[in-house]
Amino acid sequence: MDLRPELLPPPVSRERLDELSREIERIAALVELGPPEDADAAVAAFNAATGHDCAARDFTTYSGSRSTEEFAREVARPSRPRVPDITRAELAEIVRRLMEGGGDTDYYELLLQSNVVRPGAAGLVFRPPAELRDASPERIVEEILRYRPIAL
Repeated sequence: MDLRPELLPPPVSRERLDELSREIERIAALVELGPPEDADAAVAAFNAATGHDCAARDFTTYSGSRSTEEFAREVARPSRPRVPDITRAELAEIVRRLMEGGGDTDYYELLLQSNVVRPGAAGLVFRPPAELRDASPERIVEEILRYRPIAL
């Protein structure tokens, strides 16, 4: 199934990736070596420019799980890509893409989490309970959508 454009990972230009990568490395150096107030100001400006909510530690720990370019691509894209009229079929396609893996897995995981109310919905894809092992994407979406928050 093809996804409509608003559900696809937005392209990020090479120039934007390079710009964000340089800023990520600059902030990492400030966090590690600079005065804390300079690092805090740089992180706040970065968050204002990208619409994300990064903490200082994000700039010094990202390399344990992704490259500078992957971190830059993540912050170049929307922090919570909400699509109000997303359908079950589209959610199933997103789950299918998560199950297959690939270069945009992080984006599709964020897209899934941003468009359902179930906390940790992606866990049903990556760490399914016994009854969902080998389940179809449609079955996983059915389980995700069954969740109802408890009113307090």
